[in-house]
Amino acid sequence: MRAVAEHADVALGTLYRYFPSKIHLLVSALGRQFDDAAKRLHEREIPGDTQADRVLYVLKRMARGMQGDPKTTEALTRAFMFADSSVANEIHVVGMAMTSIVTHAMHGGEPAEDALTDEDVAIARVIGDVWLSALVAWVTGRSTAAETAAHMEKAVHLILRD
Repeated sequence: MRAVAEHADVALGTLYRYFPSKIHLLVSALGRQFDDAAKRLHEREIPGDTQADRVLYVLKRMARGMQGDPKTTEALTRAFMFADSSVANEIHVVGMAMTSIVTHAMHGGEPAEDALTDEDVAIARVIGDVWLSALVAWVTGRSTAAETAAHMEKAVHLILRD
């Protein structure tokens, strides 16, 4: 927290006023990363002939970005895993951003309000949960990047069945 405060050129007390703990700060940073990714994805067409192709394209792009900075990715992932109920709002932001990213990819762009179903949201949440699990396996060294990618590819094809 001290290093972040120094880098941001704010007092440590000011940082703690907005982020009561390191977990709050890191999960908020993860939410911001996902929001930024969602905005970038909404600006372009997502390639792929099927929902699975498009979702995998998006997840692979996100994974490549996260693999580029493995220490930060590990810190963000661990914070998300260990967050308690005091971080519920930040966790919700991350979950909503992930759901938005996946549903956007599923529909090949922004679906009309009435085109997004409860099932679409449920599918996106399951894919997000599987992706988080795969990410945990990668950051804890139980899975290589290639194994993680293969796991996600299998999972997305099983879930979307298209």
